[in-house]
Amino acid sequence: MRGKLMFAAGVGIGYVLGTRAGRERFDQIAGKAKQFWQSDTVQEAAGAVQAKAGRLYDTGKQMMTERSQRMRQKNEPKRPQHEAPERPEAAWEAPVGFPVSTSY
Repeated sequence: MRGKLMFAAGVGIGYVLGTRAGRERFDQIAGKAKQFWQSDTVQEAAGAVQAKAGRLYDTGKQMMTERSQRMRQKNEPKRPQHEAPERPEAAWEAPVGFPVSTSY
């Protein structure tokens, strides 16, 4: 929402400046703005801001990855500490009353 408001404000300011001053003044203002943006000081500041934003992004991404891993580990079902010993098939015994004969 804030971005839309800023865009609308920019359009409004541009419209007012353009209609009051005319095309020549608009070109002059646009040239000054371009000159300002391309100055070494502004470009250095923009580079510093961009580098800081990149570091903040990387730090945030790493922090969220670590937190999501901790949450995943916390929510995993607990597994028993020891496994039940494996029983060979030959050790299987039929329950009482279970028909052992296969000849019907």
